[in-house]
Order: sequence, then C-alpha cells, then structure tokens
Amino acid sequence: MNSRDLLVQSFHAALAACDSAKVVPPHLPKPPKGRTLVVGAGKAGGSMARAVEDNWPAEAPLSGLVITRYQHKVDTRRITVIEAGHPVPDEAGGKAARQILDEVKTLGPDDLLLCLMSGGGSALMTLPAPGLTADDMKTVNKSLLRSGAAIQEMNVVRKHLSASQGGRLAAACKAPVVALIISDVTGDDPTHIGSGPCAPDPSTYEDALSIIARYEVEAPKAVMDHLKAGQAGKIGETPKPGDPLFARVENKVIATSQNVLRAAEAFFQSQGIITAILGDSITGESREVAKVMGGIARQVQAHGHPWPCPVAILSGGETTVTVRGKGRGGRNVEFLLSLAIDLDGATGIHALAADTDGIDGSEDNAGAVLGPDSLARGREAGMKALAYLENNDAYTFFQGLDDLLVTGPTLTNVNDYRAILIE
Repeated sequence: MNSRDLLVQSFHAALAACDSAKVVPPHLPKPPKGRTLVVGAGKAGGSMARAVEDNWPAEAPLSGLVITRYQHKVDTRRITVIEAGHPVPDEAGGKAARQILDEVKTLGPDDLLLCLMSGGGSALMTLPAPGLTADDMKTVNKSLLRSGAAIQEMNVVRKHLSASQGGRLAAACKAPVVALIISDVTGDDPTHIGSGPCAPDPSTYEDALSIIARYEVEAPKAVMDHLKAGQAGKIGETPKPGDPLFARVENKVIATSQNVLRAAEAFFQSQGIITAILGDSITGESREVAKVMGGIARQVQAHGHPWPCPVAILSGGETTVTVRGKGRGGRNVEFLLSLAIDLDGATGIHALAADTDGIDGSEDNAGAVLGPDSLARGREAGMKALAYLENNDAYTFFQGLDDLLVTGPTLTNVNDYRAILIE
C-alpha cells in the first residue's frame, strides 16, 4: 500500500471509531415508567437517532425530533429527523428548535428526555432569545465564523443569545435528562458541544460582550442591547454549575477526538508503522500550526528523533482560519498548503488533514492529501502556492491537483484528523 493509500485508509479507520451505531448503544438508559422523548441536533443527529431506534425496546414508548444538516438525514421510524441550515442557521432550524422546546415542556417526572448532541448543534438548534430575530442570529454567526474565534468562544456568544442553549433546554424540562454527546470541541466539555443545551454554563453575558469586542464581531443593535441588558442583570443568566436542576441531568460524552486518534494509531501499527499522537486538542491558526508540524517532521526525518522512520505523526483538535482573502478554503486545506510551503524541497513526507464530518469549513470536501511533489505539480500548473494561501484559497489549489479528499457526509463529527507520514 502506498503512502497516500495508507493515509486515506487511516482516516476511514478513524471514522469507524465514532460511528453512531457503535458508540450510542452502550450508553442508552433504561426506558422510564412513562414515555421517552428524543431530541437533539448536530451532523450526527440522524445517525444517532437511528441507533437509538435500533436498540430501543419495541414495546417502550419512543418519539422525538432531531435536527441535522441538509444532506445528513437518514431513514427513521419513530423519531422525526429534520434538515436545517449549517453553519449559518435558517428558518427550518429555528422552527424545529421551537417545536423541541415546546415538546420538552410537556414532559413529567415519570418521563425521560434523551438528548442527542453532536457537532453543528449550535447552529442547527438556533432559537433566538425573546427580542431577537433569525436575521440577528445569522448576522452574528456569519461574523463569528470569519473572526478567528475558537469554537468555545463562539458558543459563549451563541448561548447568551439563545432560548434553549446554555443549559436552558434542561431547565425547561421536569423529567430526568440524559444527554449523549459526540464531541467536536477540544477538551470535550459538554457546555461547549452544541452550545450545551443540557449542560451548566459557567460563562456570562459579560464574557460574550468581551468576545464580540476582542474579535470585532459584527452584531446588530438588538444583539448588543440584549447582551448589555443581561450584563446589567435585567435578563436572567444561563443556569450555572451547582444549580440544583442538574441533579436530574446526566451529560455523557460518548465519542471524542482521542477515540479517533487511537483507532488510526491501531491501523498504522497494523501496517508496521510507528505512531506518535501529538495531542487531541491542538488549536491555533491553521497556517501557524502547520509550521510547527513541519518543524517536527524535518527533525524526525533528519535525525530519527524522537521517533525513527517510518512514523505516522497524528493530531486532532480544531484549528482556526482568520479569513482575509476571497478564495475558497477550509482549515484543513489551509493547514496542508501552509505545511507544503514549509516543507518545500523535502522528500518522503506525506500528509492528510480532514474534518471528520466530511465538510472542511463549508465546502464539499473533507480535506485533502499532500504529497512531497504537490508544490512542484502546482508550479507546473502555473499555481503559486503562497498566493493561494494569502487569498485563503487552498481549496482551489488542491482542486487543481485533484488532491481533495471528498467523502460526502460521514454522519459523525469529532473534530479534525491530521496525519503526517514520514517514510
């Protein structure tokens, strides 16, 4: 198997480790005396809902509504799956989020709320707080996505503009709550995954205002008025850690970036290749993280230290891109293009970077594959790599080389997967 095929196969092995059919069943609670309502949101929402159905007793009452991204729907029988907009929220998501909140309020102490959350849930379950509109939320989301803010920071803002996130969904429920969560954020803290509709929220309105100021986020007047009113104590805060309501709430993270990296490690080891996991929560600007990884790769290749070759260097997490150009990009292809420039002239180093949801940013690819000849082939095609990087146009660069990795929706989401293979 050549190096490119090894990298691609490692990605598929990684995805298999966070398949809903594998990770959901072991964590399902017992049916309650009353009925079970299943709600949730995320790119894995449909596949998680189907996993619940396939493993729930036929005689036990089960119904619900889960929101997923367009083209991520799967066939279900007892739980309704609705498709909506992501990463920018739309009317379909808002309508479904309102229906979810209304249904949750009908549950009693003998019932059970089973909440299924995964990456993308923040945008998909967007229900504006009173006084805000869907257009307000769209404007803020678009600006946050381009700002360079970390996902945790974006979700602090989102939680304080929402009627259901930041623990408010659990607060609206009188029944016990079990949330099963596939993590797409570094640190795997339930408060940040899908903006934590069932998790306590330690952040404040003041924190949200600070993030908007720090990243110069475009926010409509209604949004700023809402956050300032919250800061002044005129609007209630999100439920905090220690609130008695969370005594009946259980948040279970059932799949993480570490699971993915371990699965990829096992694959490479089965091929006789030493594997090193640098970390599952690496953050920072994509192009800067690439330079660090490039330095590590050169050290290993030149000195066989700290690992002998061949070696696969793996990492997860979620880098960011501060968009200044007008090209087509994504954090994984931007990482790879910057890595290619840093490694210019090196031989025997291959890399893959991809988002485990199959969508790098908002494009149709999961990521791309980089070879030691990628820059040379780009030059032959008349493409100047640095110009493409400065224009945030890495997608177009790798498209021109036919090196994009296109998987379609994977129906899961546990952050990015990066592998550097040094021959």
